Amino acid sequence: MADPRALFDLGGKVACVTGASAGLGRRAASVLAQAGARVVGVARRQDALADWQAATRGETHALSFDLSNRAALPELAEQVAAPFGAPDILIHAAGINTRQDADAVTPEGWDITLGLNLTVPFFLSQQLVPHMKRKGWGRIVNFASLQSFRAFPGGLAYGASKGGIAQMTRAMAEAWSRDGINVNAIAPGFFPTELTSAVFDDPDRAARNAARTCIGRNGLPGDLDGPLLFLCSQASAYVTGQLLMVDGGYTAK
Repeated sequence: MADPRALFDLGGKVACVTGASAGLGRRAASVLAQAGARVVGVARRQDALADWQAATRGETHALSFDLSNRAALPELAEQVAAPFGAPDILIHAAGINTRQDADAVTPEGWDITLGLNLTVPFFLSQQLVPHMKRKGWGRIVNFASLQSFRAFPGGLAYGASKGGIAQMTRAMAEAWSRDGINVNAIAPGFFPTELTSAVFDDPDRAARNAARTCIGRNGLPGDLDGPLLFLCSQASAYVTGQLLMVDGGYTAK
């Protein structure tokens, strides 16, 4: 039997992580680099990306890019491949939540939410899949949410985008897994990030969310490391089209 630890070794792999400048995207980019992958972190804020790169052990490249410009995604794919070659691993962690009540949802808010959370993950994947097909190996990880299944106040557009992620993940897996490309989604519960600052700025609300989990607490950044490494490595060779809830059992109750 081969060393089980080798199942999680990302040495020799190239990864691209969107949303790498902050929150769970930054955590994902850092843990993949520490696991041996050469990581291209993509985000809009150059200063925050530089801070991520300076704080991360491993071989990394920071790429500032406005993901909302869908027409430029072919150009982004070329830039992502320039430092280390085309990626074997693609994590879509970039996202936005406009937090507009249903009666106040605007076309602009709807479009930017669906565009960044749902449209970009598909069309950027489409640009990078040909290399994975030629290699016969790839891992794509989408970011789903509690709102892939639950309706929260002020989350109509966000929930629609994350519900779409759940089905899109299955459809991408059906399309590409026969070529060695496994596509899965990870669905975090409540983790302290910029996107959830409104939740954690209210101690009572944060405590209520923690009490709704089976474990009895909200998520910590390190809680995502193991699931991400599993979905990005050879350890998940027979896992595709799945949505992994990393929510402390919030959706189990």
